[in-house]
This record gives sequence, C-alpha cells and structure tokens, in this order.
Amino acid sequence: MNLDETDLKLLRLLQVDATISNKELAHRLHKSIAAIHERVKKLKAKGYIKKVVAILDRQKIGMGLISFSQVFLKAHTAEVLNQFEHDVAKFPEVMECYQMAGSYDFMLRIATKDMEAYHEFLRHKLAVLPQVNTVQTYFVLSETKSETLYPI
Repeated sequence: MNLDETDLKLLRLLQVDATISNKELAHRLHKSIAAIHERVKKLKAKGYIKKVVAILDRQKIGMGLISFSQVFLKAHTAEVLNQFEHDVAKFPEVMECYQMAGSYDFMLRIATKDMEAYHEFLRHKLAVLPQVNTVQTYFVLSETKSETLYPI
C-alpha cells in the first residue's frame, strides 16, 4: 500500500489523538466520514496502525523507576536468542526489548515501582534466565523527552 498525502495527514492526526472521531477527522481533512472510516480500516488492516492505546502517567500509577539494562548472553545461537526473546517478553516489567548490534546483545527498558522492585525483578526473573551472562543497568534520573509520534 502506498500512502498518499491524506493517509499521512490522517496518521499524523491519529498519533496526536487516537480518540478523535471520524467526523472530526473528515472535517479536518475535507473528506467524507465514510472515506475516512475506510481509510482508517485499511491502515489498520495493512498494519500501519498496530493498536490504539492510552498513554498513562507512570508516576500516577506507581511506576516511579525507569531503567535501561544492557544484557549480555552466554551464547549467540538462534536457539539461545529466540529463547531469551520468548522468556523476556513474558515479564510485565519489560516495556521494550531490542536486539542490538555492538558490544551487548539486548537493551531492555524496564519500569518498576522503585529500586526494591527492580532488585526483585533482576534477582528473581532476569538474572536467572539460563541465557543471561551479564546485566548492566542504568537508572533514569530525569526524563527530558518521551515521545510516541513518528515524524512522518
């Protein structure tokens, strides 16, 4: 699917506020409500819109500690890599997991209530995975920018 200018404008608007009605989208884009409805449906079906979510204030829900962990694995076979990805995907504390090129194998963004909760996560979940060799963690002191909008 090739995205035209209307599709791009639609995606930009939905990135800012996914609750905006098809009526309002149609008004802003000078299209019919039916046309907007079909475009959104097609963008979802083709995977351009993966899901629609609410972005919560992590402080208000008690997730006060964000950390980034560099994970070094014991081996680099497809089986070890796949098993690590499978295992780590089950942990609700892991918000993001990226396989990396460079000196470490994976980067995890982890959200926990506090340092004690992170310590429990590390000792009883992450560090006990059989694929894990070493974990180096960095704790966020302040957050200057956290964005979900892609520049399209």
